[in-house]
Amino acid sequence: MKNIRNFCIIAHIDHGKSTLADRFLEVTQTMDKRDMNHGQMLDTMELEQERGITIKLQPVRMDYKGYILNLIDTPGHVDFTYEVSRSIAACEGALLVIDATQGIQAQTLANLYMAMELDLKIIPVINKIDMPAADPERIKIEIENTLAIPREEVVEVSAKTGQNVEQLIEAIIERIPSPADAGMRPLMGITSDAETKALVFDSVYDSYRGVVAYVRVVSGTIQKGDMLRFLNAKTDIEVSDLGYFRPQYQSQKQLLPGEVGYLITGLKSVGEARG
Repeated sequence: MKNIRNFCIIAHIDHGKSTLADRFLEVTQTMDKRDMNHGQMLDTMELEQERGITIKLQPVRMDYKGYILNLIDTPGHVDFTYEVSRSIAACEGALLVIDATQGIQAQTLANLYMAMELDLKIIPVINKIDMPAADPERIKIEIENTLAIPREEVVEVSAKTGQNVEQLIEAIIERIPSPADAGMRPLMGITSDAETKALVFDSVYDSYRGVVAYVRVVSGTIQKGDMLRFLNAKTDIEVSDLGYFRPQYQSQKQLLPGEVGYLITGLKSVGEARG
Protein backbone atom coordinates (compact mmCIF):
# COMPACT_ATOMS: atom_id res chain seq x y z
CA MET A 1 0.00 0.00 0.00
CA LYS A 2 2.95 2.37 0.56
CA ASN A 3 3.38 2.86 -3.20
CA ILE A 4 -0.29 3.54 -4.01
CA ARG A 5 -1.59 7.06 -4.61
CA ASN A 6 -5.36 7.51 -5.04
CA PHE A 7 -6.38 10.96 -6.25
CA CYS A 8 -9.09 12.81 -8.14
CA ILE A 9 -9.20 16.05 -10.12
CA ILE A 10 -11.43 18.92 -9.07
CA ALA A 11 -11.97 21.52 -11.80
CA HIS A 12 -14.55 23.82 -13.31
CA ILE A 13 -16.00 22.79 -16.67
CA ASP A 14 -13.54 23.49 -19.53
CA HIS A 15 -10.53 24.16 -17.29
CA GLY A 16 -8.59 21.33 -18.95
CA LYS A 17 -9.18 18.42 -16.58
CA SER A 18 -9.72 15.75 -19.27
CA THR A 19 -6.75 17.03 -21.31
CA LEU A 20 -4.55 16.79 -18.21
CA ALA A 21 -5.75 13.20 -17.70
CA ASP A 22 -4.67 12.46 -21.31
CA ARG A 23 -1.15 13.78 -20.57
CA PHE A 24 -0.97 11.54 -17.48
CA LEU A 25 -1.82 8.52 -19.68
CA GLU A 26 0.96 9.55 -22.11
CA VAL A 27 3.68 10.32 -19.56
CA THR A 28 3.06 7.10 -17.61
CA GLN A 29 2.84 5.16 -20.91
CA THR A 30 -0.49 3.67 -19.81
CA MET A 31 -1.66 4.22 -23.39
CA ASP A 32 0.42 4.47 -26.53
CA LYS A 33 0.18 7.86 -28.21
CA ARG A 34 -0.86 6.10 -31.46
CA ASP A 35 -3.87 4.59 -29.69
CA MET A 36 -5.01 8.00 -28.48
CA ASN A 37 -6.78 8.75 -31.74
CA HIS A 38 -8.97 11.42 -30.16
CA GLY A 39 -8.51 13.72 -27.18
CA GLN A 40 -10.03 13.19 -23.75
CA MET A 41 -9.59 9.42 -23.59
CA LEU A 42 -11.46 9.09 -20.28
CA ASP A 43 -14.56 10.72 -21.80
CA THR A 44 -15.97 7.60 -23.45
CA MET A 45 -19.57 8.67 -24.03
CA GLU A 46 -20.42 10.21 -27.42
CA LEU A 47 -22.05 13.21 -25.78
CA GLU A 48 -18.94 13.81 -23.65
CA GLN A 49 -16.71 13.88 -26.72
CA GLU A 50 -19.15 15.99 -28.72
CA ARG A 51 -19.61 18.64 -25.99
CA GLY A 52 -16.14 18.42 -24.46
CA ILE A 53 -17.49 17.86 -20.95
CA THR A 54 -17.17 15.00 -18.47
CA ILE A 55 -20.49 13.45 -17.41
CA LYS A 56 -19.52 10.01 -16.07
CA LEU A 57 -16.59 9.58 -13.73
CA GLN A 58 -13.94 7.23 -15.12
CA PRO A 59 -11.07 5.68 -13.13
CA VAL A 60 -7.68 4.71 -14.57
CA ARG A 61 -4.66 2.96 -13.04
CA MET A 62 -1.19 4.15 -14.06
CA ASP A 63 2.30 2.87 -13.18
CA TYR A 64 5.14 5.36 -12.78
CA LYS A 65 8.62 4.68 -11.37
CA GLY A 66 7.42 1.87 -9.13
CA TYR A 67 4.33 3.73 -7.93
CA ILE A 68 0.67 2.93 -8.64
CA LEU A 69 -1.36 6.04 -9.45
CA ASN A 70 -5.14 5.66 -9.39
CA LEU A 71 -6.85 8.66 -10.96
CA ILE A 72 -10.60 8.82 -10.45
CA ASP A 73 -11.79 11.32 -13.04
CA THR A 74 -14.74 13.46 -11.94
CA PRO A 75 -17.43 15.49 -13.73
CA GLY A 76 -16.87 19.25 -13.69
CA HIS A 77 -20.48 20.38 -13.93
CA VAL A 78 -22.35 21.53 -10.81
CA ASP A 79 -25.23 19.12 -11.52
CA PHE A 80 -22.95 16.14 -10.79
CA THR A 81 -22.09 16.95 -7.16
CA TYR A 82 -23.12 13.48 -5.95
CA GLU A 83 -20.78 11.75 -8.43
CA VAL A 84 -17.94 14.05 -7.37
CA SER A 85 -18.60 13.29 -3.69
CA ARG A 86 -18.28 9.53 -4.33
CA SER A 87 -14.97 10.02 -6.15
CA ILE A 88 -13.59 12.21 -3.37
CA ALA A 89 -14.54 9.59 -0.76
CA ALA A 90 -12.38 6.98 -2.56
CA CYS A 91 -9.22 9.15 -2.58
CA GLU A 92 -6.50 10.49 -0.30
CA GLY A 93 -5.69 13.53 -2.44
CA ALA A 94 -7.11 15.91 -5.04
CA LEU A 95 -5.69 18.11 -7.77
CA LEU A 96 -7.39 21.50 -7.83
CA VAL A 97 -7.07 22.52 -11.49
CA ILE A 98 -7.57 26.24 -12.21
CA ASP A 99 -7.55 27.92 -15.63
CA ALA A 100 -4.69 30.47 -15.78
CA THR A 101 -6.92 32.85 -17.76
CA GLN A 102 -10.07 32.60 -15.61
CA GLY A 103 -9.16 31.99 -11.98
CA ILE A 104 -11.10 30.17 -9.26
CA GLN A 105 -14.78 29.48 -9.98
CA ALA A 106 -17.52 29.21 -7.33
CA GLN A 107 -18.59 25.63 -8.12
CA THR A 108 -14.96 24.50 -7.95
CA LEU A 109 -14.84 25.84 -4.40
CA ALA A 110 -17.93 23.82 -3.45
CA ASN A 111 -16.23 20.58 -4.50
CA LEU A 112 -12.94 21.68 -2.93
CA TYR A 113 -14.56 22.25 0.48
CA MET A 114 -16.06 18.76 0.23
CA ALA A 115 -12.53 17.36 -0.28
CA MET A 116 -11.18 19.43 2.62
CA GLU A 117 -13.90 18.13 4.94
CA LEU A 118 -12.72 14.59 4.20
CA ASP A 119 -9.13 15.67 4.93
CA LEU A 120 -7.77 15.10 1.43
CA LYS A 121 -4.37 16.53 0.53
CA ILE A 122 -4.97 19.34 -1.98
CA ILE A 123 -2.45 20.14 -4.74
CA PRO A 124 -3.31 23.41 -6.53
CA VAL A 125 -2.58 23.29 -10.28
CA ILE A 126 -2.65 26.29 -12.62
CA ASN A 127 -3.37 25.02 -16.14
CA LYS A 128 -3.15 26.66 -19.58
CA ILE A 129 0.01 28.64 -18.79
CA ASP A 130 0.78 28.51 -22.54
CA MET A 131 -2.18 30.80 -23.32
CA PRO A 132 -1.44 34.44 -24.26
CA ALA A 133 -3.96 35.69 -21.65
CA ALA A 134 -2.53 33.50 -18.86
CA ASP A 135 -1.80 35.31 -15.60
CA PRO A 136 -0.48 32.67 -13.17
CA GLU A 137 0.80 35.26 -10.68
CA ARG A 138 -2.69 36.70 -10.21
CA ILE A 139 -4.11 33.17 -9.74
CA LYS A 140 -1.45 32.38 -7.10
CA ILE A 141 -2.49 35.47 -5.12
CA GLU A 142 -6.13 34.32 -5.46
CA ILE A 143 -5.22 30.85 -4.17
CA GLU A 144 -3.33 32.30 -1.19
CA ASN A 145 -6.10 34.75 -0.27
CA THR A 146 -9.09 32.46 -0.88
CA LEU A 147 -7.78 29.05 0.15
CA ALA A 148 -4.83 29.90 2.43
CA ILE A 149 -2.58 27.58 0.40
CA PRO A 150 0.99 28.94 0.05
CA ARG A 151 2.02 29.90 -3.50
CA GLU A 152 5.05 27.57 -3.19
CA GLU A 153 2.66 24.58 -3.33
CA VAL A 154 1.16 25.63 -6.67
CA VAL A 155 2.25 23.65 -9.77
CA GLU A 156 2.03 25.47 -13.11
CA VAL A 157 1.32 23.23 -16.13
CA SER A 158 0.09 23.23 -19.67
CA ALA A 159 -2.01 20.11 -20.24
CA LYS A 160 -2.13 20.92 -23.95
CA THR A 161 1.65 21.00 -24.51
CA GLY A 162 2.62 18.67 -21.65
CA GLN A 163 4.78 21.33 -19.94
CA ASN A 164 5.56 20.44 -16.28
CA VAL A 165 3.20 17.42 -16.28
CA GLU A 166 6.01 15.13 -15.06
CA GLN A 167 6.74 17.65 -12.30
CA LEU A 168 3.07 17.41 -11.27
CA ILE A 169 3.22 13.60 -11.15
CA GLU A 170 6.28 13.83 -8.88
CA ALA A 171 4.31 16.22 -6.63
CA ILE A 172 1.45 13.69 -6.46
CA ILE A 173 3.87 10.97 -5.31
CA GLU A 174 5.61 13.22 -2.77
CA ARG A 175 2.61 15.04 -1.27
CA ILE A 176 -0.42 12.74 -1.40
CA PRO A 177 -0.32 10.11 1.36
CA SER A 178 -0.60 6.43 0.56
CA PRO A 179 -3.69 4.56 1.85
CA ALA A 180 -1.45 3.09 4.56
CA ASP A 181 -0.22 6.51 5.72
CA ALA A 182 -3.66 8.13 5.52
CA GLY A 183 -5.16 5.53 7.83
CA MET A 184 -8.80 4.46 7.84
CA ARG A 185 -11.06 7.48 7.52
CA PRO A 186 -14.22 7.40 9.68
CA LEU A 187 -16.35 7.68 6.54
CA MET A 188 -15.40 4.15 5.59
CA GLY A 189 -16.71 2.67 8.84
CA ILE A 190 -13.88 0.21 9.42
CA THR A 191 -13.87 -1.59 12.75
CA SER A 192 -10.94 -3.96 12.21
CA ASP A 193 -8.18 -4.66 9.68
CA ALA A 194 -9.42 -8.23 9.29
CA GLU A 195 -12.72 -7.21 7.70
CA THR A 196 -12.92 -7.23 3.91
CA LYS A 197 -14.52 -3.92 3.05
CA ALA A 198 -14.68 -1.82 -0.09
CA LEU A 199 -16.31 1.47 -1.02
CA VAL A 200 -18.53 1.28 -4.13
CA PHE A 201 -18.07 4.73 -5.71
CA ASP A 202 -19.87 4.02 -9.00
CA SER A 203 -21.45 1.26 -11.07
CA VAL A 204 -22.43 0.78 -14.71
CA TYR A 205 -24.57 -1.72 -16.56
CA ASP A 206 -22.86 -3.84 -19.21
CA SER A 207 -25.23 -5.71 -21.52
CA TYR A 208 -22.87 -8.73 -21.61
CA ARG A 209 -21.65 -8.87 -18.01
CA GLY A 210 -24.43 -7.27 -15.99
CA VAL A 211 -23.64 -4.61 -13.38
CA VAL A 212 -19.96 -3.64 -13.04
CA ALA A 213 -19.20 -2.10 -9.64
CA TYR A 214 -16.31 0.39 -9.34
CA VAL A 215 -14.68 -0.11 -5.93
CA ARG A 216 -11.91 1.16 -3.72
CA VAL A 217 -10.72 -1.69 -1.45
CA VAL A 218 -10.33 -0.40 2.09
CA SER A 219 -9.31 -3.54 3.98
CA GLY A 220 -8.94 -7.22 3.24
CA THR A 221 -8.53 -8.81 -0.19
CA ILE A 222 -11.16 -9.52 -2.84
CA GLN A 223 -10.67 -12.53 -5.15
CA LYS A 224 -12.60 -14.17 -7.97
CA GLY A 225 -15.26 -16.49 -6.57
CA ASP A 226 -15.60 -14.55 -3.28
CA MET A 227 -19.10 -14.07 -1.90
CA LEU A 228 -19.78 -10.41 -1.10
CA ARG A 229 -22.70 -8.39 0.23
CA PHE A 230 -23.72 -4.87 -0.78
CA LEU A 231 -24.68 -3.51 2.63
CA ASN A 232 -27.10 -0.78 1.53
CA ALA A 233 -29.03 -2.93 -0.92
CA LYS A 234 -28.67 -6.15 1.15
CA THR A 235 -27.69 -7.97 -2.06
CA ASP A 236 -25.35 -10.99 -2.08
CA ILE A 237 -23.17 -11.71 -5.11
CA GLU A 238 -20.37 -13.98 -6.24
CA VAL A 239 -17.47 -12.12 -7.88
CA SER A 240 -17.22 -13.60 -11.39
CA ASP A 241 -14.36 -11.31 -12.47
CA LEU A 242 -12.38 -8.34 -11.19
CA GLY A 243 -9.46 -6.18 -12.21
CA TYR A 244 -8.04 -2.73 -12.93
CA PHE A 245 -8.89 0.13 -15.28
CA ARG A 246 -6.20 0.66 -17.94
CA PRO A 247 -8.50 2.51 -18.81
CA GLN A 248 -10.18 -0.56 -20.38
CA TYR A 249 -10.97 -3.46 -18.05
CA GLN A 250 -7.87 -5.56 -17.30
CA SER A 251 -8.73 -8.78 -15.46
CA GLN A 252 -6.72 -9.73 -12.33
CA LYS A 253 -6.78 -12.54 -9.76
CA GLN A 254 -7.37 -10.25 -6.77
CA LEU A 255 -7.70 -6.68 -5.51
CA LEU A 256 -5.55 -5.72 -2.52
CA PRO A 257 -6.10 -3.11 0.24
CA GLY A 258 -5.88 0.45 -1.07
CA GLU A 259 -6.40 -0.56 -4.71
CA VAL A 260 -9.05 0.77 -7.06
CA GLY A 261 -10.73 -1.60 -9.52
CA TYR A 262 -13.94 -3.17 -10.77
CA LEU A 263 -16.07 -6.17 -9.82
CA ILE A 264 -18.28 -8.08 -12.26
CA THR A 265 -21.35 -8.85 -10.16
CA GLY A 266 -23.76 -10.51 -12.59
CA LEU A 267 -26.58 -8.32 -11.21
CA LYS A 268 -29.19 -7.01 -13.66
CA SER A 269 -29.95 -3.68 -11.96
CA VAL A 270 -27.54 -0.93 -10.89
CA GLY A 271 -29.81 -0.27 -7.88
CA GLU A 272 -28.82 -3.66 -6.42
CA ALA A 273 -25.14 -2.69 -6.34
CA ARG A 274 -25.28 0.10 -3.78
CA GLY A 275 -22.40 -0.27 -1.34
